[in-house]
Amino acid sequence: MAQQARCSAWRIEAIMLNRISAALASLPPAEQRVGRLVLSDPLIFSRLPVAKLAGLAQVSKPTVVRFCRSLGYDGLKDFKLKLDGRIHEGVLFVHRSVDVDDKINDILVKVIDDTMAAVATYRCNANRPRIESAVKALVETYRSHKRIEIFGLGNSGIVAQDAQHKFFRLGIPATAYGDSHMQLMSASVMRAGDCAVVISNSGRTRDLIATCDMARRNGATTLVITSSGSPLALAGHIHLAADHPEGFERYCPMVSRLLHLMIVDIIATGVALRIGIEELRPDLRQMQSCLLDKRVF
Repeated sequence: MAQQARCSAWRIEAIMLNRISAALASLPPAEQRVGRLVLSDPLIFSRLPVAKLAGLAQVSKPTVVRFCRSLGYDGLKDFKLKLDGRIHEGVLFVHRSVDVDDKINDILVKVIDDTMAAVATYRCNANRPRIESAVKALVETYRSHKRIEIFGLGNSGIVAQDAQHKFFRLGIPATAYGDSHMQLMSASVMRAGDCAVVISNSGRTRDLIATCDMARRNGATTLVITSSGSPLALAGHIHLAADHPEGFERYCPMVSRLLHLMIVDIIATGVALRIGIEELRPDLRQMQSCLLDKRVF
């Protein structure tokens, strides 16, 4: 029951509420009651005076203020303003919960809390059957000696390179393309049994959608890691959702990129275990031996 309550709270899209959920366990019991009151009805919390809030949470009025400061806000007024969405959302290209006048400690706490909340949300909401389908498709491609091609642009291109590196370290042949022309050329020669992994934060990049469509038309299995409801999510055979409320035009997708990297880790680990460590071990040992010669002891 407690896990379901946490899941319900984490499904709320606002980063601010995600941060509260993530920080709740580390707060004193009295402040936890205030936090649970916020999560139960954020709109009501933003409208009521401190005396009424203290009564509902069964705490003192100073405890309500301490709760707000524990989360990095100046006080109850500052907390309510941001909860109600009546102020500027933040600094361009950085986390939406960070403010212009934040000190380093505030930035540290907010960025880490934001990331932790996003990871906890994914753990709660991840679609296990789809992850299993993705792992199965990649294993079948590997065993059939077919091609695994990974596509991404910009920040997602970096994730694509990381995915290629992870498979390479496991001894699984894969190629990553970060150029839209090379992506389309690669997709045009993919065939049945091949697997195309397409990674995008927004899921709305025309070139990636075109690449995914081309690979699918040629018979390849298309695995997309992107936001739910996007055109790319609908274009692939297997969609692994990576949802985080970052503005695609105004904010650098920092947490979304970390979610993508984590999803790649999950898939790569699943593929390695399904193939069998014993089957991969000789290549892993040979690679490790080569790397040891590069180290200084």
